[in-house]
Amino acid sequence: MKRIRVPKAAAGFVEFLCIALITLCGQASAKDISIIRDTEIENTIRVYSAPLFEAAGLQANDISIHIVNDQSLNAFVAGGQRLFINTGLLMRADDASQVIGVIAHETGHIAGGHLIRMQESLRNSTTQSILAMILGGVAAVASGQPGAAQAVIGGSATIQQRSLLSYTRTMERSADQAGFEFLESTGMSARGLLAFLEILSGQESLSAARQDHYVRSHPLTRDRIEFLREQVARSPNSDRPTPEQVTRAHDRMRAKLRGYLNPLSRTLRDYPETDTSLPARYARAIGYKERHQVEEALANVDSLLAEAPNDPFFHELKGDILQDAGKLAESIPSYRKAIEILPWAALIRINLAQSLLEMNNPAMDSEALVNLNEAIRYEPEIPLAWRLKSTAYSRSDDQAHVMLALAEEAMLIGKKDVALYRAERAMELLPNGSASWVRAQDIRNAAQKVKK
Repeated sequence: MKRIRVPKAAAGFVEFLCIALITLCGQASAKDISIIRDTEIENTIRVYSAPLFEAAGLQANDISIHIVNDQSLNAFVAGGQRLFINTGLLMRADDASQVIGVIAHETGHIAGGHLIRMQESLRNSTTQSILAMILGGVAAVASGQPGAAQAVIGGSATIQQRSLLSYTRTMERSADQAGFEFLESTGMSARGLLAFLEILSGQESLSAARQDHYVRSHPLTRDRIEFLREQVARSPNSDRPTPEQVTRAHDRMRAKLRGYLNPLSRTLRDYPETDTSLPARYARAIGYKERHQVEEALANVDSLLAEAPNDPFFHELKGDILQDAGKLAESIPSYRKAIEILPWAALIRINLAQSLLEMNNPAMDSEALVNLNEAIRYEPEIPLAWRLKSTAYSRSDDQAHVMLALAEEAMLIGKKDVALYRAERAMELLPNGSASWVRAQDIRNAAQKVKK
């Protein structure tokens, strides 16, 4: 599992979250967000969401899924077709159907084009508010009562907020209807979504500071819950149980997140040593790893591998434990085995490449580069892959491709000036007109355009 800090300057795709906060709270609080990358968790969410995307007429590959490292209970859509789910929601959902229900609702927002409509509404409402402030302010000053101007400004802001609140509540009802239909068409029960909303319904009377973010960005109404109750009562799918394989995946995901994100003492309280279930051993192995208790971590993961020798994520975890402990040579076979089972797992390939490069053995550099190229082929937007690729090229004194890889990394992390310099340097070193030279030129042009 990787934690990636997304700074405010590079977090443009979370604009809808800011819109929701502006709309419902009257202000927005911009801050860095932390994104978690984990192949197993992302794959689990994909399994949950793929049938819903298909039911909505959406291309699953066009929708990006992001796991936000935040304990609050929230999920939201941003940047068009990007779905964000907080770890707090995943960890607190007792049943996979609750998460699936939330995804169905968010899919309703995507299919309904609500982000675009909200942005347009904000633009129109802001224009109206500005006009009201200007006209009202002029009238107040002309009357010799400048204090009245402040009242006009406050009043126009209140009208704007009420208008947008009404608009978003309409969207929420629409997304509920669409989400229910998507669940119905895939034969899944909507009880999970109903249960989730009922859990949140008691928070509406709380102050905004004490409410879960989901309530603040997804306004609840009695009508919404009553609508879902009626639909669930009529649906032939309502009593259909969550498939066993989905429940197992959900339990693993929750255990994994708890092991990584909770203190070890909390993990051992939730999953005591007397609990020999798979999720419990998984959580303990991760919890011990995070506290650098290598022997205990290995004992738990080895017991898992004894039962499931072809589980790629258990092999990945063993590689992570050994890599963190500085046992690089021992980590390599575990990562290789995981890749053998899941050749498309870019994140695992990057971990393998990191161990290979840190061995400082020229014989292993070529294998590292092969894995990095494969990782980038599947996921070209991982900055660490380009950073490690520059290291691999530096070992063979290929300065042209070192500069090109570093230019790619700089573009991804938002350092346009650095990207421009390195791309131009790569163009000086590369054969004019070669594929790498053309790529460097593209980076240079993109960096120049952004800079302008």
